[in-house]
Amino acid sequence: MDISQVQTIPEVFNVMKILVTAFLAFIIAFSLTPLMTYFLYKYKIGIKIKTNAVDGEKLTFVSEMHKHKSGTPIMGGILIWITVVILICTSHYLFPLIAKWSDINFFARLDFFSRKEVWLPLFALVSAGILGVFDDLASARGFGKNKGGGIRFIFRFGWLIIISALGAWWFYYKLGWDMIHIPAVGDFNIGFWYIPLFMFVILFSAISSNETDGLDGLNGGVLLIAFGSFGLISFSQNKLDLAAFCAAISGALLAFLWFNIYPARFFMGDTGAVSLGATLGVVALLTNSVLTLFLIVFIYILESGSVVIQLTSKKLFKKKVFLAAPLHHHFEARGWPETKVTMRVWIFTLVMAFLGLIIGILGMGKYH
Repeated sequence: MDISQVQTIPEVFNVMKILVTAFLAFIIAFSLTPLMTYFLYKYKIGIKIKTNAVDGEKLTFVSEMHKHKSGTPIMGGILIWITVVILICTSHYLFPLIAKWSDINFFARLDFFSRKEVWLPLFALVSAGILGVFDDLASARGFGKNKGGGIRFIFRFGWLIIISALGAWWFYYKLGWDMIHIPAVGDFNIGFWYIPLFMFVILFSAISSNETDGLDGLNGGVLLIAFGSFGLISFSQNKLDLAAFCAAISGALLAFLWFNIYPARFFMGDTGAVSLGATLGVVALLTNSVLTLFLIVFIYILESGSVVIQLTSKKLFKKKVFLAAPLHHHFEARGWPETKVTMRVWIFTLVMAFLGLIIGILGMGKYH
């Protein structure tokens, strides 16, 4: 079989669509970085190291360990979702014209802006990203009223409730989704309970992603692995546009990580952590892979769990369970270098992602 024959195989075009989308996202994000960093440095949109925890208690260890990061630009996550928006507009409007003018149909195949697969995760990405922008600006400018910095938690939580409720309403009433899949067991219709399940998944992934975003490159690497994994799951379900969407986020995240690894040139901020977390939850629901999500980002369960345990223990027993929370700060307090914590979290997430992919794909059930 010669190369011309290979190029006519539909599967080859499908794989190329994913790879080219990821590559273009990387190039766009990498190219936009100098402009973004210039803007952030010029207007001094930098992180202010928190002195108070969410419960108002003074932070000692965390603030002391990270005081050298004060002033480092925040809001770098905007690079990721703006890149995705630019790429979607380009693939949907420009590439078809190029295909028509050049008579190369492959350009038209790169369009992945489909209503069925991409509109909902894109809505989550942008709407939660806008919330993150306001919170990051509030933190950087010091006009937030939250004890831990930025917009009050109740307002952020309320915004996420609205986003998740709108998504749940669309899934249940417009798309007729009420099914949850348990890998290798089967599919179960849960009726109206799908709405609170949907909202819980979005809130969990958004808030846990935000809590994990505490060290240089930490959450960026976790999200890269997660979106790469769900790109493979989407591809295995023949959801090519959703797979391309995950590839676009993965490519942009890779460019972001180039500048975010220790020592970080800028931080993701809420505009990246919250929006990407919420979007990841929507992608998991679109692929009917909720339980697989909890495996792939099991580190989120550990991070959020450590915060809940710490706050509960301090409230009820006036004692700490961990030296610091979330969990990554506990390991820092034990003397682990920041880079060691980050790399070991990446390795742990990779292992859990392999396990999640094996269980998720082999135990795949019905999907819409």
